[in-house]
Amino acid sequence: MIKKIIFILLMSFLGVNLFAAVQVVKIGYADWSSSIATSYTVKAIMEEKMGVRCRLIEMPADEMWKSVAEGRVDAILSAWLPDTHEKYYNEYKDSVVNLGANLKGTKIGLVVPQVPAGRFTTGTGIQNKPYMNIDSIPELKQYKTKLKRRIIGIDPEAGIMLKTREAIEKYNLDSFRLISISEKNMLNELERAIRYKQWVVVTGWQPHWIFARWELKFLDDPKDVYGNGGYIATVARKGLKDDMPEIYKFLDNFKWQKEDIEQVMLWIHQDRGNFPYEKALRWVNANENKIQDWLN
Repeated sequence: MIKKIIFILLMSFLGVNLFAAVQVVKIGYADWSSSIATSYTVKAIMEEKMGVRCRLIEMPADEMWKSVAEGRVDAILSAWLPDTHEKYYNEYKDSVVNLGANLKGTKIGLVVPQVPAGRFTTGTGIQNKPYMNIDSIPELKQYKTKLKRRIIGIDPEAGIMLKTREAIEKYNLDSFRLISISEKNMLNELERAIRYKQWVVVTGWQPHWIFARWELKFLDDPKDVYGNGGYIATVARKGLKDDMPEIYKFLDNFKWQKEDIEQVMLWIHQDRGNFPYEKALRWVNANENKIQDWLN
């Protein structure tokens, strides 16, 4: 009798822990400001409002798509469609579930400062001209010396890097090198160039806090390499709806605005990237009504 009771207790213990293990939601994300802000916000909602453990796993863009297609992560929240991640979507679309946009109104391209060489305005109130007098991608060839023949990018498998390689080919920018570094280092290069009024061109995208901090502009793209804007989608693994219906429902409902994500990104940036979970939780606690709409 005692052995039977011990056996039942043991099975109950194992059953509870196996159930808890199943309820760890795995989210793939990239080392981009937008991806960090979105992923940590979703993690905060799951853990603080739903009582579900959420594990964030950092990986490059191509690995995000591959991981969700193979079921190694439950979802990704940083699928830039229809243009930026077009290659990955075409490769994996039959192996994943596209839940649609979680944020609309994105834009990508090549970005330059619009900062004047001196004061922003003259004594008469007229705005001074930017120190970089360039408007379109084809003009880059004219200023390759000033730009040190460089386009400053981010991690090599990011969708914007694939598009930039395409732009280099279509605009005959063979004399330029596409520099692949982390987003943080790319932003350091941009900040240094603006501080010392040096010429620079970087890969840029919206939403991003840099457009609130500096005067920047996207270079005209007459060949439409970078597309005309799009959205960030949530992509889930097949079977998630059956395995974790409440998680699936929440991810399907999760949709926020540019001002929401930019606020979280700005808070994270102001703390030099430290404690992103606390910054996301701060936003969650200040937006209870939105959270409840997603959870209903």
